[in-house]
Amino acid sequence: MSEIVTATAAELSRRLQAKEVSAVEVTQAHLDRIAQVDGEVHAFLHVNDEEALATARDVDERRARGEELHPLAGVPIAVKDVVVTKGQPTTAASKMLEGWLPPYDATVVERLRAAGLPILGKTNLDEFAMGSSTEHSAFGPTRNPWDLDRIPGGSGGGSAAAVAAYEAPLAIGTDTGGSIRQPAAVTGSVGVKPTYGGVSRYGLIALASSLDQAGPVSRTVRDSALLHELIGGHDPRDSTSLPDPVGDLVEATEALDLRGMRVGVVRELGGDGYQPGVRASFTAALGLLEEAGAQVVEVSCPSFDYALAAYYLILPAEASSNLAKFDGMRCGLRVEPEDGPLTAERVMAATRGAGFGDEVKRRVILGTHALSAGYYDAYYGSAQQVRTLIQRDFAAAFEQVDVLVSPTAPTTAFRFGEKLDDPMAMYLNDVATIPANLAGVPGISVPSGLSDDGLPVGFQALAPVREDARLYRVGAVLERLLDERRGHPLLAEAPSLPTTVAQEATR
Repeated sequence: MSEIVTATAAELSRRLQAKEVSAVEVTQAHLDRIAQVDGEVHAFLHVNDEEALATARDVDERRARGEELHPLAGVPIAVKDVVVTKGQPTTAASKMLEGWLPPYDATVVERLRAAGLPILGKTNLDEFAMGSSTEHSAFGPTRNPWDLDRIPGGSGGGSAAAVAAYEAPLAIGTDTGGSIRQPAAVTGSVGVKPTYGGVSRYGLIALASSLDQAGPVSRTVRDSALLHELIGGHDPRDSTSLPDPVGDLVEATEALDLRGMRVGVVRELGGDGYQPGVRASFTAALGLLEEAGAQVVEVSCPSFDYALAAYYLILPAEASSNLAKFDGMRCGLRVEPEDGPLTAERVMAATRGAGFGDEVKRRVILGTHALSAGYYDAYYGSAQQVRTLIQRDFAAAFEQVDVLVSPTAPTTAFRFGEKLDDPMAMYLNDVATIPANLAGVPGISVPSGLSDDGLPVGFQALAPVREDARLYRVGAVLERLLDERRGHPLLAEAPSLPTTVAQEATR
């Protein structure tokens, strides 16, 4: 494997600015890696070779002329295929949007292009971001680079797998109930859900508008901070965008210790249902935080016990509204009934039957029912009341501590098909991540080690709204201590992909 593809984004940035390597060399190395291993991983739905190399050549020419460039100029990136990209397919991993070429860029993509990051392509996901395993993609599942028989998390499994398989140093994900953090946890990567409104949602194909948030995926905490600073900040085209500047997140990663920081362990995000190896890794990470000077205490957030139920009423309700436009007449695929009259109702039924997968249909039906007359107050209204209680629990907890911590996910990556026929078992994967989305607070998942099954475990930290920098401080200190103890980053322990082994053997 090329040393270029194993380098961090920060290291690539340094080498590019020092002209030790060109942007074309860096981009080509990652495209070669994608060609080498993505047949096994299937992290990408679309690879954008020509445009990525054209961007890299432009960066090299501008650097040669002495122009001042963004620090990440020339560092390649992958983008989740729910973020619209002008001239590149954006499908949301659904047959409903197969082949769609958007006429505009999402704000996040505009900022990437303006900074000169070559976009390698679009990554796989659960259809319309509905899922926790990337098994619900209409174009086939993504595989976990640690074990190709296991899921890479979801819905953003493609972005996490691309980073973990060294196909991209950086990726963009979206997090509605944990879809950045949970995939990061099970692939040994770093994933951040910014404060709601801290990164523009303009140009994201909406799942649940009050919950969705774009954010960075990377192999190190510092790399995530670099990307977060680039894509964050106010956007007048997004009515939910915060007016605040994103802040100096990279500086927060330079912290040497956690003296003076109060860390709260959430009682409700642990215990039954959490794999013993996950709990052991989390406990060991807490010990390192204490060694770094943090004061660790237990806090209770009683309403968190109801977060999963509230989320799976609010999300389907918003999803059923957001996906109503895919009716065979206004947006996306159109399928006409084979016989009988050509009415709007029959076209809609035929189109949705062919264009939506089982999980999307399940959630749309649930959401429509929750919003229907006679059930609105009992279901959707009650869920919103629970959401308010969760927000109050967060506020009370943050009066006692600076950050809250828990395992990111209750288990390590499970095998394909293991939970596919049991929606409730699948939904439980997000039990620790969902509260942050309901309250709009930021969260980070950092690899904390390996479980007893040899698979990665994630450590989650949550901070108050607009205090994303606290996450980067905690994450960076924990990452440094863990790497020092192991002697190398966690991903260095990931087994080689079969394609890589086979190709190396023939050289």
